[in-house]
Amino acid sequence: MKKSIVAFLHIGFWVCYMLLAMVILAAVFGNDANPDEKRMENVFAIILFFGIIPSAISFYLFYFFIFSRIKKNKLTSSILYGALICFGSGMIGSTLLFSYTAGSKCESDSTTTTIGVTLFISFVSFISGVIALVIQGFITWLDEIKLKEMLKQKTLETELALVKSQLDPHFLFNTINNIDVLILKDAEIASNYLNKLSDILRFMLYETKADNILLTKELEYIEKYVELQKIRTNNVHYVHYTVTGKAENKTIAPMVFIPFIENAFKHTNNKKVENAITIRIDIKSETIEFVCENKFSINNNIKEEESGLGNELIRKRLNLIYPQKHNLKVSNQNDLYSVQLTIFNE
Repeated sequence: MKKSIVAFLHIGFWVCYMLLAMVILAAVFGNDANPDEKRMENVFAIILFFGIIPSAISFYLFYFFIFSRIKKNKLTSSILYGALICFGSGMIGSTLLFSYTAGSKCESDSTTTTIGVTLFISFVSFISGVIALVIQGFITWLDEIKLKEMLKQKTLETELALVKSQLDPHFLFNTINNIDVLILKDAEIASNYLNKLSDILRFMLYETKADNILLTKELEYIEKYVELQKIRTNNVHYVHYTVTGKAENKTIAPMVFIPFIENAFKHTNNKKVENAITIRIDIKSETIEFVCENKFSINNNIKEEESGLGNELIRKRLNLIYPQKHNLKVSNQNDLYSVQLTIFNE
């Protein structure tokens, strides 16, 4: 939501609050058309200490602190902290009020009166806090609606980009040519690679339609993709690919890692360097950690539009399928491009 609208909601609340205070003032003065200045001063001070300061404390602590805890489903602690905030606001308000009235020689020394006033101010602070939660909830609700609409559009863009990336004509063309050359040298090896290519195409056509697939299938696809890329060079140490941990019974969204791997192969221009591309996948009980690093010439500027599935679209897709359940770090230092993606298991 725009900051101007948020500011308008806050100003609107306090304007209504002040109007209510003015009504209370009118009720206090009654038909007294010319109240003395001292009496006016006392009434304004009482309303300030009685309502405005404690309510402001409660309002903004509920708005920023309590709401964030409720959103994280920390209901018990939210209720506890909310009660402490309201009672603390009541204590502050009553202390300020009785300090002022003591200076004004008003009678307000009774313990019962002090407790009653404190509880009443706490109740008013609670009402202000609830209104703060309603306003923040309304703002968050509108923001989520706007975000969902934006994500729907980005999802369409992502899906189109994924289709383009999955059916990369350069990858298919180079792979088929390499297999064609291998047929003359070793028909059995060529047939093996052709089967890998067939499995990759089958995976793209059928497995990627599901929201989640077995992690083992995703790893099989990556392994076959890496093997097909290896036939483009005689350097046996061109790619270092390792998987640690147990993938059984774990699921993942399809094609999460492959865009980063595709970009790594696309922008690694020296195929004679050892470990030019390093791919590590570490499967743990609570996380799946993916690291992809590739060496490139510093003279080779990588443009976003030339990098396969752009990083911005990748981030949008991750935010859609793993909201607050992933951590993505991308670094580009000297001649090393590094991607670290951690996905937290549910």
